[in-house]
Amino acid sequence: MAKFFKALDDKLNAFIAEQNVFFVASAPAKGGHVNLSPKGGDTFRLLGPNRACYLDLTGSGNETAAHLIDNGRLTIMFCSFIRLAQILRLFGTGRVVGKKHPDWDGLCALFPDYPGRRQIVVIDIDLVQTSCGYQVPLMDFAGERDTLAKWAESKGPEGLIAYRSEKNALSLDGLPTGIEE
Repeated sequence: MAKFFKALDDKLNAFIAEQNVFFVASAPAKGGHVNLSPKGGDTFRLLGPNRACYLDLTGSGNETAAHLIDNGRLTIMFCSFIRLAQILRLFGTGRVVGKKHPDWDGLCALFPDYPGRRQIVVIDIDLVQTSCGYQVPLMDFAGERDTLAKWAESKGPEGLIAYRSEKNALSLDGLPTGIEE
């Protein structure tokens, strides 16, 4: 049932484009907590057959950034909740592009101007896997939530900087996230 590929192709790219949510998984090198985060909105971009990125918005934690600094391992998963029963995983090495990074402006231009932009996560994909997804339920997409955008707007730029400094500088396991303002 599972199939493996060295790179993304047009068919897999089309599958990704149909999905309204994706999940990001990472973990520290030794012990600690595995992180699995849902992502939505217009925040995922394909950069080539073996590279992709997503816009990471300010949230309650910054585990992925800490884990990428620690060991670079990253998995991104898409699963269809509509017609096609399929799961797609992108395995690879990730890195964080912060606001002071030379690649920030070029990558940031690929996304809508969401409030609360924190960083961009780039993944170099070394393995692509599809699997059946037969147990994933069928669900209707009702729309995007505006809760995070409203929260970020209410904080304002200085409030977001203070929030990230307080809540996003260290992982649950005390690893630095490298957040730069």
